[in-house]
Amino acid sequence: MKILKSKKALSPVVASIILIAVTVAVSIAVAAWMGALTIGFMGSSSITITDANFYPVNGTGQSNNYINITMKNTGTKQVIISNVKVNNAVKAFSGDTTLDAGATNKTLTIISVGWSNGNPYKIDLYDSSGSLVGSTQPTAPGT
Repeated sequence: MKILKSKKALSPVVASIILIAVTVAVSIAVAAWMGALTIGFMGSSSITITDANFYPVNGTGQSNNYINITMKNTGTKQVIISNVKVNNAVKAFSGDTTLDAGATNKTLTIISVGWSNGNPYKIDLYDSSGSLVGSTQPTAPGT
């Protein structure tokens, strides 16, 4: 049997380099695919408060003053607001408590705040899991 010496093949070094390059490329593709799946399942909860308006309730006393906030969902999943705190005190509220991803111009009324002219008020919004999803610190209008 005669061995052909004129046939050319890849050297072991070149073959190893090609094999490593293909393995790295496939690994990067799988990592990117898995990362996209994880982000899609996890999502993020984030509410941005775009406006806060202070309103007095005439004739019923300062303790009944209320605040209207306008908000939008800047996260990637639906948020259900279950708790509102003003200066770390839990307050009653009404209005739009469910915000779908991307929802804008939703209004929430914080009831019986008892705000005073010219004072700042820290407003925190919490979702149904108890996580802080939005916060702002507006100042009540002056006299």
